Amino acid sequence: MGDGFTGTAPIYHQIVQKICSQIVRGDLLPGDKLPSVRELAVQFGVNPNTVQRVYMELERLAIAEARRGQGTFVTEDQALLKVIRNQLKQNKIETFVLEMQELGFEPDEIIQGLRDYLDKLHKNGGTSHE
Repeated sequence: MGDGFTGTAPIYHQIVQKICSQIVRGDLLPGDKLPSVRELAVQFGVNPNTVQRVYMELERLAIAEARRGQGTFVTEDQALLKVIRNQLKQNKIETFVLEMQELGFEPDEIIQGLRDYLDKLHKNGGTSHE
């Protein structure tokens, strides 16, 4: 199991990011019930205490809310979900650009590379396969 965790961030934080990604992709919709602590622990192959910390963090960030006796649910706050989506986009762009700069690429090269890639993607019907 382990679900592809890296050593760079705490596991609970990586699970929070995975859940946020599921929300941004639309795999989890506003108001959807999240799995129980035990179910998610089994799914990710982690200790239930880790999942409890995940849910506490999601609540702290207002991404999810616990309802006594019912479970934990994705927020229905559309404005907050839009902010989360934009933050995730910015984080991915920042990581990509920093990695490209570390490889020695100039901003113009990065932009042209993105244009070329997106043009190719568009010609292939939106898939990254050649």
